[in-house]
Amino acid sequence: MKNPAKNTVCLWYDRDAEDAARFYAETFPDCSVTAVHRAPGDFPSGKQGDVLTVEFTVMGIPCIGLNGGPEFKHTEAFSFQVATDNQAETDRYWNAIVGNGGEESACGWCKDRWGVSWQITPIALTEAITDPNPAAAKRAFDAMMEMNKIDIAAIEAARRG
Repeated sequence: MKNPAKNTVCLWYDRDAEDAARFYAETFPDCSVTAVHRAPGDFPSGKQGDVLTVEFTVMGIPCIGLNGGPEFKHTEAFSFQVATDNQAETDRYWNAIVGNGGEESACGWCKDRWGVSWQITPIALTEAITDPNPAAAKRAFDAMMEMNKIDIAAIEAARRG
């Protein structure tokens, strides 16, 4: 592998790292699939010639998808956090992930169909829950705690009181 990055996120998939990488490349900006490497021999979850690793970027972050088999699953302990500028961008990413076999979770979190967690986080939310006015920040935080996909207008209304 000729990956120029010193540090690369390695994501473990059962058998579909290439499908996941191509989905990310189609869904998010500054994403691409840069290489697909096939196994030079049989391995525990595959045969010679199967896709073993996929090099890709997710919004500028270098990643490698490893088709390691079903032994390990993704958890919320790792997530991509995507800062969005407005509701349309929030909706677009959320709907792409959830609408393609993913699932909703709370507070702006969702999982793609491969089990990778995503935080679709509007910049307005981050600003609201870090408001220097503690009461405004708490109102925005309490509103967020009731949401799955973040509703920016509702967050801003809660922040204003």
